[in-house]
Amino acid sequence: MARRIPEGRLQQLVASAASVFIEQGYSRTQMADIAEASGLAKGTLYLYVESKEALFDPVLRHADERLANRPSPALPVPTPRQGTTLRYVRQELERQQQLPKIAEALARRRVADVAEEIEGIVRELFRALAQNRRRIKLIDRSARDFPEIAALWYEGARGGFLARLEKYLRDRSKRGRVRAFGDVQAAARLIVEVVAFWAIHRHWDAHPQVVSEEAAEAIVVQFVVAALTSGSNP
Repeated sequence: MARRIPEGRLQQLVASAASVFIEQGYSRTQMADIAEASGLAKGTLYLYVESKEALFDPVLRHADERLANRPSPALPVPTPRQGTTLRYVRQELERQQQLPKIAEALARRRVADVAEEIEGIVRELFRALAQNRRRIKLIDRSARDFPEIAALWYEGARGGFLARLEKYLRDRSKRGRVRAFGDVQAAARLIVEVVAFWAIHRHWDAHPQVVSEEAAEAIVVQFVVAALTSGSNP
């Protein structure tokens, strides 16, 4: 008879393993590290997952989710077939990078309120990153170990948004609705990095500044809107 994970144990394993993987990276992490963080003996951990690879896959899938209402899988969780995790990441990024605000802005011929338009784009990006911060941080920390997965994020998801943001800035600057920048590519990257820091990376800052999620989102939106519209004709 297949073993079942005790209630709450999958969530505990996922949360503990995610924290260790993010702190140490995939290669440096040992199963003993995860067992210790989970409060389990190393041998007991193998009753739940076959391998480190078998644990990394559900961590990547569920690092930002609550799993209490999900059915517990049969134990031990098997090592995924080659390409399984990569396919999941590709499908998930394709689903999540559908950010309608910037698509709507690019399709818009007339702009009534450019500040409101920018606010919508930035706020949507902030929330998308914040909702997936642990998963994104996990990909960032494990990029050297999983270059194919890292490429999907950096070149695909992030790169795709950057390209759309650059197009947006060029169009609105030509219309005189936002400030003109000598290097639009650098300006777009700066905006994304500011949003990413406050939505994701500040939570792992060695010397964190205590700021609520609502305050962080508000100040980022205010900062970007002011930076783009100052000196323009909004």
